[in-house]
Amino acid sequence: VQLQASGGGLVQPGGSLRLSCAASGNIASIKIMGWYRKFPEKMRELVADISSDGSINYGDSVKGRFTISRDNAKNTLYLQMSSLKPEDSAVYYCNADTEINGDYYGYWGRGTLVTVSS
Repeated sequence: VQLQASGGGLVQPGGSLRLSCAASGNIASIKIMGWYRKFPEKMRELVADISSDGSINYGDSVKGRFTISRDNAKNTLYLQMSSLKPEDSAVYYCNADTEINGDYYGYWGRGTLVTVSS
């Protein structure tokens, strides 16, 4: 599975931004797709994920502000970010967890930088 993330950039506090992640390869093996973010000198943290059955999880800090969605026809994952805060500034990564014959694999796209600043 290959993942290509896009949509990062500079946005003012209170603004909105939408990230996209295009998946290719063995799409049928994907069980969960999600967005993670990494702050300097900290581990990646979950932003949101969505499973193949449609169940969704959000990190506590983004609940009510971010929305994850998936367009299966386009094999693309989205993250709509609203009411952005400076503390949302981070490198955002797309992730896909796959299952093939009982074996589980995780894939990461290249990160996209989001900067929230006036």
